[in-house]
Amino acid sequence: MTPFSLRIFVADGDPDGLRIVEKSNWIGKALVFPRALLPQVKARPELAQTGVYLLLGPRPDGEGEMLYVGEGDPIRPRLESHYAQKDFWTRAIGFTTATAGQLNKAHVQFLEARLIALARAAKRMPLDNANQPAEPSLSEADRADMEVFLAHMLGMLPVLGVHAFEQAPAPTAKASPVLTCKGKGVLATGYEASQGFVVKAGSQAVAESVPSMAQHVRGMYDVRQELIANGVLTLEAGLYHFTQDYSFSSPSTAAAVVLGRSANGRIEWKDAQGRTLKALQEAEATQSV
Repeated sequence: MTPFSLRIFVADGDPDGLRIVEKSNWIGKALVFPRALLPQVKARPELAQTGVYLLLGPRPDGEGEMLYVGEGDPIRPRLESHYAQKDFWTRAIGFTTATAGQLNKAHVQFLEARLIALARAAKRMPLDNANQPAEPSLSEADRADMEVFLAHMLGMLPVLGVHAFEQAPAPTAKASPVLTCKGKGVLATGYEASQGFVVKAGSQAVAESVPSMAQHVRGMYDVRQELIANGVLTLEAGLYHFTQDYSFSSPSTAAAVVLGRSANGRIEWKDAQGRTLKALQEAEATQSV
């Protein structure tokens, strides 16, 4: 990964209001704003351009967020339509270019299709999009340019609080060692990463959670049920198996999904010598630089 800088301009002086975000060495820009400000923000010249946008807001059950990916030529009419017709979203992020005319309809259709495909593959957040749009036909040069544009967007989005498109990162040389979580006849492996805690593909999880899980740790229970529903966990020979590497927000959520009960991940995850994650972290904290 290459270091980069972002310039965030708080256009109205309100940190929760309109923010215009530009990335070093990139032709694009992002507008980030709450839904309530659309009547004022829609007059911005950026929204009169061709672009791609994200709508984010709470799921119907209130547990976490959901996402809609769209494109517009220009963006403004599409956002006005969603303002009137889509209830769930509370904030929007629109991507255009610093100079008008650098993106066309086919460009943003490509970006929309790629973003939806990435979100479906990552399975980090439910999508409000009903279908997977086909990628438009682009020249080899245009496709290469849009892949670069997309890479810049994907680098910015986690800084803006959007992790829906992130695949679990591969362990690095400086990463924590591979840890295991065992119990009830299952074995899972994982490691700490900048995104949280990654459970590796092929890890096992119990077939049934304890009855009290839904009552006492509802958020962790809902994560487990969602992973079953979207195919990250599939049932084989009486146990669930992870079909892909998956990033959890914490080692405790990861352990709870594996064991089907409330769990302290800092105790449940252990290295090959039987040392808990808690002990490893405490030892690292006391090491001299």
